[in-house]
Amino acid sequence: MAVASYFYPPLAPYACDSRTSRGRLVAEPASPTRTEFHRDRDRIVHATAFRRLKHKTQVFVSPEGDHYRTRLTHTIEVAQIARSLARALGLDEDLAETLALAHDLGHTPFGHTGEDALDEVMRPYGGFDHNAQSLRIVTRLERRYAGFDGLNLSWETLEGLVKHNGPLLSADGTPGERYRDRGIPVAILEYDALQPLDLATHASAEAQAAAIADDIAYDAADIDDGLRAGLFTLDDLGDAVPLARQFLDEIRARHPALEKPREINELTRRVITRLVEDVITEAGRAIAEVAPTSADDIRRCGRTLVQFSPAIRAYDDGIKAFLFANVYRHPRVVPVRREAAGVVRDLFAAYFEHPSAMPPQWSAGVDLLDEPRRARRAADYIAGMTDRYALDEHRRLFATTPDLR
Repeated sequence: MAVASYFYPPLAPYACDSRTSRGRLVAEPASPTRTEFHRDRDRIVHATAFRRLKHKTQVFVSPEGDHYRTRLTHTIEVAQIARSLARALGLDEDLAETLALAHDLGHTPFGHTGEDALDEVMRPYGGFDHNAQSLRIVTRLERRYAGFDGLNLSWETLEGLVKHNGPLLSADGTPGERYRDRGIPVAILEYDALQPLDLATHASAEAQAAAIADDIAYDAADIDDGLRAGLFTLDDLGDAVPLARQFLDEIRARHPALEKPREINELTRRVITRLVEDVITEAGRAIAEVAPTSADDIRRCGRTLVQFSPAIRAYDDGIKAFLFANVYRHPRVVPVRREAAGVVRDLFAAYFEHPSAMPPQWSAGVDLLDEPRRARRAADYIAGMTDRYALDEHRRLFATTPDLR
């Protein structure tokens, strides 16, 4: 039975159309009630790795209250913004949402601190990259289905997951800027050998929408969490970022006696609105200039089309510079990050030297693996941990464990 026509909303000619998907690595019968991208989204939502995002730190500010973001709440916010952008640009909303929901699956416990620490200990064995880890999760590590490992997602979802930040290879076949010094992660190259993902081209417009949605959500969320944690004040932000000052002046002129929590919310919602509207306008202009007639025209046009205008890009850069100095390098945060990194390094050393310390499903057969594969097994196990579980494991294996607050 074919999927009913009402499941396919009108799309722009340059959008990805699930009816012409390049398919899945393992062929499956079509669903009678869902499009291919709708089906991908559902598989991600039901994945074990997705559920674990609930207890993974977003940006490492100790979650002393219930209102700070986790990887899961951040992911939901990214999905909402990605879907809004897709609707405005005539793209496939399910694919944009799918990519947003999947984009952080490969993140470690303890936010970027955990990723940096795991990358450090894995340097002799190929390093650690959260995008490559997301691909490993959806193609190998999730084990829910009888017929295959991973989630057997569509080509368009895998392509967008790997390339949402741009091509991985230059036109001459050498690694692009992101991987120039270290090479393309092995996990990506191994999968690309099975099902080529066109690593030298850009990703679809839907993937680009998910990527810029991540930027927008980060800016608003880190401002919100940093303010509520008392790491900086509204006026600190306004003094450093002119557009933030403009927003604050507007809020205070209209609501002069507004209590602080509402003032923070008014600021962050203006940030999201301004950035989303800017992307829609700028992407519409860029798409009209290129005049693509297919999703492949987007991939091969040689530049990212779904992006900020130059003025808002400068604002975004200013926000990130401010947050780097006032959140990620805040004196209250740095010691906690240092201790969290130590937890990850300790766990890796323990599991690498004594694989039997891992559960049977992870330690089985490790004795038959060479060093790089044994290290990757330990990294896979650690990367999947929640913050809470990583600390519990550290307490089990070591005499003392830091109190990350």
